Amino acid sequence: MRAMKQLALELTSPQAQTLDNFVIGENAEVVAAVHALARGDGSERFIYLWGSSGSGRSHLLRAVLREWLAAGRAARLYARDESPVAAAVAPTDAVAVDDVQQLSPQAQIELFNIYNALRDSSGLMLVAGDVPPARLPLRPDLLTRLAWGLVYEVRTLSEEDRRAALRDYAATRGFELPHEVTSYLLARAPRDLSSLRALVDTLDRLSLEQKRAITVPLARELLQAAQPRT
Repeated sequence: MRAMKQLALELTSPQAQTLDNFVIGENAEVVAAVHALARGDGSERFIYLWGSSGSGRSHLLRAVLREWLAAGRAARLYARDESPVAAAVAPTDAVAVDDVQQLSPQAQIELFNIYNALRDSSGLMLVAGDVPPARLPLRPDLLTRLAWGLVYEVRTLSEEDRRAALRDYAATRGFELPHEVTSYLLARAPRDLSSLRALVDTLDRLSLEQKRAITVPLARELLQAAQPRT
């Protein structure tokens, strides 16, 4: 039981989000554009991504940030409670902003100024939100800036794409994920692929440690152990 609880706790540490492990689905054009932005060799230096929760927009944003940093470029991520500050950004920096729809009024002003500074120099910007620019609850001048660059919808994976992604991921770890276990996870676990892959990882480790087959009962035990206590 202790091993089960410990493995459940480790689910809070998601797999690193990279461009290589992003499942493309219907997003081939989006992925090509962000690849170019990550390399800094595209004709467009500003991209806005939007999509529903679990679509993968945040995955792409963090994957591009990882590429920028690996290339030695000065890059900054603003997400959740961290608000952009124009004075902290150089005009040649690369800037990633997640959940832009949550920015405070002051943070919106800061992002507007950052955008202008980057545009006038050689900076790059990738912004992600949950709706198209015109529907964002932000100040009009910032909305105009976000719509100046490329705008892409990140389409959520279909059910079959998710099944295939989990099946292929399990195969890379050297085992076959039973169809009924896949169905159980898709019906009861978080829908984003990072969480689902983490569950597959944990099931694999649990199966080896307890010398049990990967079955629906084992998956049920893991999800129950991962539930927060009230």
